[in-house]
Amino acid sequence: MLNELKPNAGARHAKKRVGRGIGSGLGKTAGRGSKGQNARSGGGVRPGFEGGQLPLFQRLPKIGFHSHSHKFYAIVNIEKLNCFEDGATVDAESLIKAGLIKETLDGVKVLGQGELTKKLTVKVNKISKSAQSAIENAGGTVEVI
Repeated sequence: MLNELKPNAGARHAKKRVGRGIGSGLGKTAGRGSKGQNARSGGGVRPGFEGGQLPLFQRLPKIGFHSHSHKFYAIVNIEKLNCFEDGATVDAESLIKAGLIKETLDGVKVLGQGELTKKLTVKVNKISKSAQSAIENAGGTVEVI
């Protein structure tokens, strides 16, 4: 029965209750020793600190190129655009209203997965070649803004 389940013997250990009197074995200094940086409240050193020696992460060479100019687009596949009425204009605002994207980020990009059956006017920041051809084959137009 579920109410009779118990962990295996020895699988769970009682929490150490430090600073609870001499009889506990961890009273007075609570296992921190006497004085020093680690005995103080808030004491100790930050992760990676090596006592003043140049830390490993600083000794290692910097490698590679890190571009900080990435753009992140809200992505929509053309199969999702079938929710719009025939002849509708699809832009960032209408996509948000339809619930296909939450926010525009750096712009909207349309990808070509799926099939499009409606004739739409699509105004987006980026579009893949397959998506553009699918929209134009369905009788719609594409405007890159």
